[in-house]
Amino acid sequence: MAANIVGMMIQYDLMDKTSEKYKSVSDFIASLDEQTAEDTQVLQEMMQTISSHEAKLWNVGTIGFDTYHYKYDSGREGDALVIGFYPRKGKITVYLMDGTAGYKELLSKLGNHTLTGYCIYIKRLSDIQLSVLEQILQQSYNYIKSESQNGPIDRILWKSAKD
Repeated sequence: MAANIVGMMIQYDLMDKTSEKYKSVSDFIASLDEQTAEDTQVLQEMMQTISSHEAKLWNVGTIGFDTYHYKYDSGREGDALVIGFYPRKGKITVYLMDGTAGYKELLSKLGNHTLTGYCIYIKRLSDIQLSVLEQILQQSYNYIKSESQNGPIDRILWKSAKD
């Protein structure tokens, strides 16, 4: 339990440092190198269109859109972004909170990328098919919103893959 509390304190501390350093998403984007900023603008517009929500900074450098509430049997409870990404020079992380497993067919058409359980890693947007990424993000957004419409989500979605 102590480790969980320490982890939560670190998470909040990181969120506070981001909000102290960058007063807005646009301030954060202005701090990025030119190519990363351009890719970030494209992803921001895409995710804002999909979610109909403004971008919000989450912890250190993560840009998220919309939220869902979760509450697990363990008692852990909170809010998470529905879709989002973390832009860095040469490596953009796109978060799929429902995981990557359910998108195998679309991911095979995406272009140059790597994966983990709930992340798509892209060097630059010119390496991928943006229309395919948009389809993946739209499906992920719709799935999470449908799962959360009747109350808090009770499981880690990416660990309970939907394929």
